[in-house]
Amino acid sequence: MRRLIGRPATVRARIVALALAPVLALLVLWSFAMVSVTGELRALVRVQGVYEDFGTPVDTAIGQIQIERRLAAAYLGTGRRTANVVGLMEQQRRTDKAVNAMRDAIRSGDRDRLSARQRQALDTMVTTVGRLEELRQRVLSRDITWDRAVSEYSALVEPGFDVESTLTALQAGQLAREAQVVVELVRVREFVSREDALVAGARAAGTLTDRQYDTLTATVEDRRVFERTYVPDLPDDSRTLFEDFQRGELHRELVSGEDVLLRAGASRAGDAVAAGSWRSTADRAVERYMLLCTRSAENSARRGREFAHRELAKAAVVAVLGLTAVALSLWFAVRGARRISRRLETLRDAADLLTTRQLPDVIARLSAGENVDAVAEAPPLADGEAGADEIGDVGRSFNRARLAAVEAAVRQATLRRGLSAVLLNIARRNQSLVHRQLKLVDTLERRTDDSDVLEQLFRIDHLTTRMRRHAESLIILSGAAPGRRWRRPVPVADVVASAVGEIEAYARVEVPPMPQVGVAADAVADVVHLIAELVENATVFSPPKTRVTMRTARADGGFVLQIDDRGLGLDAEHLEEAQRTITTPDDFDPTRHDRLGLYVVGRLAARHGIEVTLGPSPYGGTTAVVSLPEGVLAPEGRSADGAQDVSARASLP
Repeated sequence: MRRLIGRPATVRARIVALALAPVLALLVLWSFAMVSVTGELRALVRVQGVYEDFGTPVDTAIGQIQIERRLAAAYLGTGRRTANVVGLMEQQRRTDKAVNAMRDAIRSGDRDRLSARQRQALDTMVTTVGRLEELRQRVLSRDITWDRAVSEYSALVEPGFDVESTLTALQAGQLAREAQVVVELVRVREFVSREDALVAGARAAGTLTDRQYDTLTATVEDRRVFERTYVPDLPDDSRTLFEDFQRGELHRELVSGEDVLLRAGASRAGDAVAAGSWRSTADRAVERYMLLCTRSAENSARRGREFAHRELAKAAVVAVLGLTAVALSLWFAVRGARRISRRLETLRDAADLLTTRQLPDVIARLSAGENVDAVAEAPPLADGEAGADEIGDVGRSFNRARLAAVEAAVRQATLRRGLSAVLLNIARRNQSLVHRQLKLVDTLERRTDDSDVLEQLFRIDHLTTRMRRHAESLIILSGAAPGRRWRRPVPVADVVASAVGEIEAYARVEVPPMPQVGVAADAVADVVHLIAELVENATVFSPPKTRVTMRTARADGGFVLQIDDRGLGLDAEHLEEAQRTITTPDDFDPTRHDRLGLYVVGRLAARHGIEVTLGPSPYGGTTAVVSLPEGVLAPEGRSADGAQDVSARASLP
């Protein structure tokens, strides 16, 4: 469960991250949508400012080039070099001023506001008007015909319409269509200006060739077609301006002059244009078309700004609503994440309490033989029965696992108690038989005088004594106490000698002189058994021909017995594990049959408060230090039954 739920900070961070991920994705989508929706509107708001900064200088330069075109045609149309040259050169200076202003505006303006397509159109315009000086030289030197000059001046003007189109272009919609219509109507002004230039050249030359006349008539037709095509597409306010102009006197004069040219033909076109008031009509028509296009563009820009402001206001409302939805989603996500985190933490705390305290306590009490109400002692988890979600399922699953673990512990404890009872019963029976056998051997020893028979009886007695110790080991591991008791204290020398007599290789053990101290009557049997187990381990785990030595001493608060063997010894890990077996004998593991003696030593030591310590021996093996506390010791005394019993065991050959 601990692994399932994890550490608090990690779980909380992961839950919050999972909850915030969709909210953050929603926020990113909302931001992208707002930028996409408002991008075109912001561009629409910037249209007027961009056109004023870049479009107006281009339009002014185009107007001056158109005037220069007419004067150049008039200059080239006449045969005299001095005719109209002064006016042409003055216009060239005005054109240069407008072109230079256009170049400065394009190069020094805030080009970051422009798109790549707009910057390209402006750069093309600057490059195109760069050919103006070369054209002027050809005009002044009369290396070009007047109609060719009109065509090349018109080529210089043509990129300006692309500039106006890109600066006012929108992606789609009625406003984009309206802006394009206004740009196309600007061409009407260009057609009138081009007609004026062609007429000026024809009047100066006095005649028109068929090709020149075709160019003039095509220009007239283009103006009329553009006007008929695009004026109806204008919005009401701008269309009204053009319709009022079409019903006016100036427009009738322009159309009448164009009709005269169309009826005159190529041979009489020069006389037709010379006879009328074309000059005044054309100038006023160009100026009027410029005014109409400007007003239409202003109307279009105004509607664009109004539309943009309305849409931006709607977008702002939508943005606020969207941001509110994101904020609410974030609040619900964090709130839900915290609620899930709290439930998981509650479940984790309950699981920790169950696994670290309640279940171990129940198992320990069951192992001790207590009758425990497992359901009451290890209650269900706090969140284990609540909620129909996955967390509730986890809690219920863990509760089922908890119940199964408790029931298994109860069954295991019952089984262990039953097994201990069986072992105890068998051990008691063996102990009874061994006691009877010892009494029989004692009787036989007293009745025979044959030394060979007596020796064999002593060997049987020795084997029986070892059998008794093993039976008592089973009793001790079963949690009971052996039946042997002494009524008076026994000298420690007799206790040690009796312990040595209960092992197989007793002859390899060196027992030193003992101090004058006794062992309390109720601890004699257990101390004998404890020392016997340690001495037997020393003989078993050392080479057969080596000696096991003992050292004794009185110490503050008790008596110390040290047992040294000359075996291979134990490494640090195994030594620590053996010491832990002695220190915690209640954790008896039946599968570790090779440590039964250490478990017995631990149980006996815990019963009387005896301290047993294992460590490296100075002889290369292992040293066992037994510290008998004052509570185990008593003044030395020897009783007829008790002392003689121990001495008899110690007097084995």
